[in-house]
Amino acid sequence: MERRNLLVKLLETCCSKLSISQLHSQCLKAGLVHDSFIVTKLNVLYARYASIHHAHKLFQETPHRTVYLWNALLRSYCFEGEWVETLSLFRQMNNVSSVSIEERPDNYSVSIALKSCAGLRKLLLGKVIHGFLKKVRIDGDMFVGSALIDLYTKCGQMNDAVKVFMEYPKPDVVLWTSIISGYEQSGSPELALAFFSRMVVSEKVSPDPVTLVSVASACAQLSNFKLGRSVHGFVKRKGLDNKLCLANSLLHLYGKTGSIKNASNLFREMSDKDIISWSTMVACYADNGAETDVLDLFNEMLDKRIKPNWVTVVSVLRACACISNLEEGMKIHELAVNYGFEMETTVSTALMDMYMKCFSPEKAVDLFNRMPKKDVIAWAVLFSGYADNGMVHESMWVFRNMLSSGTRPDAIALVKILTTISELGILQQAVCLHAFVIKNGFENNQFIGASLIEVYAKCSSIEDANKVFKGMTYKDVVTWSSIIAAYGFHGQGEEALKLFYQMANHSDTKPNNVTFISILSACSHSGLIKEGINMFDIMVNKYKLKPNSEHYAIMVDLLGRMGELDMALDVINNMPMQAGPDIWGALLGACRIHQNIKMGEVAAKNLFSLDPNHAGYYILLSNIYSVDENWHSATKLRRLVKEKRLNKIVGQSVVELKNEVRSFIAGDRIHDESDHIYEILTKLHAKMREVAFDPQVQIEEML
Repeated sequence: MERRNLLVKLLETCCSKLSISQLHSQCLKAGLVHDSFIVTKLNVLYARYASIHHAHKLFQETPHRTVYLWNALLRSYCFEGEWVETLSLFRQMNNVSSVSIEERPDNYSVSIALKSCAGLRKLLLGKVIHGFLKKVRIDGDMFVGSALIDLYTKCGQMNDAVKVFMEYPKPDVVLWTSIISGYEQSGSPELALAFFSRMVVSEKVSPDPVTLVSVASACAQLSNFKLGRSVHGFVKRKGLDNKLCLANSLLHLYGKTGSIKNASNLFREMSDKDIISWSTMVACYADNGAETDVLDLFNEMLDKRIKPNWVTVVSVLRACACISNLEEGMKIHELAVNYGFEMETTVSTALMDMYMKCFSPEKAVDLFNRMPKKDVIAWAVLFSGYADNGMVHESMWVFRNMLSSGTRPDAIALVKILTTISELGILQQAVCLHAFVIKNGFENNQFIGASLIEVYAKCSSIEDANKVFKGMTYKDVVTWSSIIAAYGFHGQGEEALKLFYQMANHSDTKPNNVTFISILSACSHSGLIKEGINMFDIMVNKYKLKPNSEHYAIMVDLLGRMGELDMALDVINNMPMQAGPDIWGALLGACRIHQNIKMGEVAAKNLFSLDPNHAGYYILLSNIYSVDENWHSATKLRRLVKEKRLNKIVGQSVVELKNEVRSFIAGDRIHDESDHIYEILTKLHAKMREVAFDPQVQIEEML
């Protein structure tokens, strides 16, 4: 007995394959091969520190098995993700002719089998097991109930999950957590929070860290910062803020709600951090436009000898892409090679995107050609990357090659491709893609429908955009916002306003922030100053929406276009946030139109501070000085651009002639008939001056 007790104690400290084998030998010598506790413990240790196959071999060599031994092996297979093998073992347990009564499945065996069904999304088999539970009367167990809720949740059967939950008159924290997590994972965060409120307030059940992780994730899905901060306060009051899984969820929550300061403070307060903590904080900075902080934190990781994972690397590459930092991006590429995940599809795609946005398409193509597996996202990145770099022919070639390779774009890739086509304004390609959308059954996808509306609008076919809109069976806020933006893009502000009121007053759809960006832009492009101011008022006071910097930039543009520069400056001075480059840029553009030098200098001063390397701002102010014949100041600014080696992005245009796409830039003389073309342009320019740019004069009359 003493030897048995000694061996049991040694088994508790065992943590290597060699020590397990040695202790197994000692157990055999001591004649303990029939001791169910020791055999079960050995089985668990083999699965954990050796392999599941060693554990199974021991199981087969054991003559007298108990349900605990079966459960140990079931659990090991399930936790390894070997769900098919788990279910196979479970079937063997239920074979009356080959197993004893002591080996028959209990509630724990059933919960493991249900988890495997959930992992495989085997709803029908799960329902058979559910029926078995009722037959043997073990369906009242809380862990079994939790496993059933998990099964129905993962199989998209939330109604059945709720029915299971309601069968328990006094559910414990495990069951509450299961139903809350189920709603959160199935994309119903509001219901997850409603159940949490009922759990804490009505039923007085205290949540555990796992519950609160799901609650924090639900708040993140809703981008509800206020509620998320309340959850953080609740965590602190309960003394759970030292739980790493909870802290990581709160970091994610703050990142999704744009609360960089709260996320950073929490991160610095955390006594323990794992790779998930670091990756989440890096992603938080990347998602919220804090690219410099991304690079600083990543370098801090490396300095502390913390090995990044591929998730971290992807976030850092996104930051490099946003600021076109090729040098840092190439360093990350080298690191990805050294760590062995350069060819992870997600990493390779992020690297391609970075190279394209750093104007190095040849490096992106080289990487693409070396990728062993090219998914639809990689093809879409290559397509849009070529287009962004002005390589229109190449982007069309990529799309054709993607289809010929057997890769079919999904809805997300199609949206990306349609967006690229809309920026190029190529009608024939838009028509072809529309046909592809219909042929492949995507015509009722709201995001694709909205993208098609945008494509046709930017390809100068508002009629086709309207046909797409009217043909959609379901119109959500994205669709309405797109058609409003389409009419605004064509300068038909009155029609855009009609559509807005139709949506607001005669549909079940409420306008959101994006809708108001669309309608305010429509008013700006159509010179509807009073209507634009009224829309801004409706947004704030009727719909209680908080304007962001884009809304304020449009208001400044709207007022500036109409010469109300003082009102535009008042908007900037009374904003609840610091004005960014988009807002000051709108004011500077208006100052150029109305030749307001003093205010233009104020706008430019702020722009030079916010974005000192943007050549366009210097050139814009220089043009204002030139019109005023202040040649000294104009020359000084242009000299400064040269000294700082700032490059102005060259404007490119694309035309479609006889089903062929042609691109050209300002001053381009590649075309064989360029001399004749410029001769006509010179004559047109002279005629335009004669008629004082009267838009009523037809081009044919000038020629």
